[in-house]
Amino acid sequence: MTFAAYYHSQFTMAQNLGFCIRLIIAFIVGALIGVERSQRFKDAGVRTHVLVCCTAALIMLISKYGFADLTLGGGMESYATRGADAARIAAQAVSGISFLCAGVIIKVGSSIKGLTTAAGIWLTAGIGLAIGAGMYVPVACTLLLLWILQHVMTLIPIGSDAYGGNHLEFTIIDDDAFNTALRKQLEDWKALVTQCKVTGKKDGTTAYEMDIRRRDDLTYEEVREFVQTQGDNILVFSTSSLNIHIH
Repeated sequence: MTFAAYYHSQFTMAQNLGFCIRLIIAFIVGALIGVERSQRFKDAGVRTHVLVCCTAALIMLISKYGFADLTLGGGMESYATRGADAARIAAQAVSGISFLCAGVIIKVGSSIKGLTTAAGIWLTAGIGLAIGAGMYVPVACTLLLLWILQHVMTLIPIGSDAYGGNHLEFTIIDDDAFNTALRKQLEDWKALVTQCKVTGKKDGTTAYEMDIRRRDDLTYEEVREFVQTQGDNILVFSTSSLNIHIH
């Protein structure tokens, strides 16, 4: 038996085309999720999500169809594999993706970052497995729910995911006066400091870098008004949005 004859005894041309279509769908879906994460400046972007989704889809194809020649009803029968479990390889994908997810979770100071990114990678793997299994309706439903989560729930102030954030930097002269004023200002802003770094400079000044969160992003005018109340104590300041509505 030639290789071509053996190969076609397992899968027809229509079946192979179906497999390729599933991988292409996994590529597109992974890219769509990756684009959204890239727009939010997350470490796991388009390529990561495409690789995860396509790999998961391929693993599911192997798990579900890869041993057709070894089971009853395939091109070659083997009674030794009569009780073959098609879910075993797919189950290992779930375990394997956990290591990848763990790699994107980091602890910075008192805050933990990367939880949503890890959950997104896990979800992408699940979508890839479903695409590989040909479960297109559950995939479409999952994507709809994901879109609602990312674009609708962020408009509703529920929980910490609805918070905006800013990165603030100050170079100041008097630490004590600045700390007292900053604590009061944070209460007025109804903001929470999630990360803060203080560095003493050789010229006697002190540099503050901090990330804060509140219901919406601070405007430049709000920060400037605070700086103006401090007179000459604040030498330099800057503010930028963290873009962390989905963290």
